[in-house]
Amino acid sequence: MLHLLYILAFTTIAVLAVRNLIRSLLTVGLESQSLSSNRGSSSRDSHSKSRRIPHPELLDESGNFIDEPLLVMRSVNVQEAREQLDAIYNSEVGSTGETRDEKSK
Repeated sequence: MLHLLYILAFTTIAVLAVRNLIRSLLTVGLESQSLSSNRGSSSRDSHSKSRRIPHPELLDESGNFIDEPLLVMRSVNVQEAREQLDAIYNSEVGSTGETRDEKSK
C-alpha cells in the first residue's frame, strides 16, 4: 500500500513539473515573438511598452549602462597559481614582522 502511495505522489509531482515546464516554454516563446514583432513596428508607443527596467547591477552610480564586462576570467596554470598564493602568503607573514621559522616555533 505504501508503494502505491509513493508511486502516486511521484507521478503527481512529475506531471506538475512537466506542466510547469511546458507553460514556461510557451510563455518564453510568446514573449520572444511579441518582442520581435514590436521591434519591426515604427511606432514609439509599442517600443516604449516593451522596454523593461534593467537590472541594477548593469547600471553605474549615475544610472548609465556599464559597457565593460562584469566578469573576466583568465586561464592560469597550476604553477602560476601556486606562485601567486605563495606570494600572498609570504606578504601576509612578512607584514606582521614574523618569518615562517619564527611562526613555527
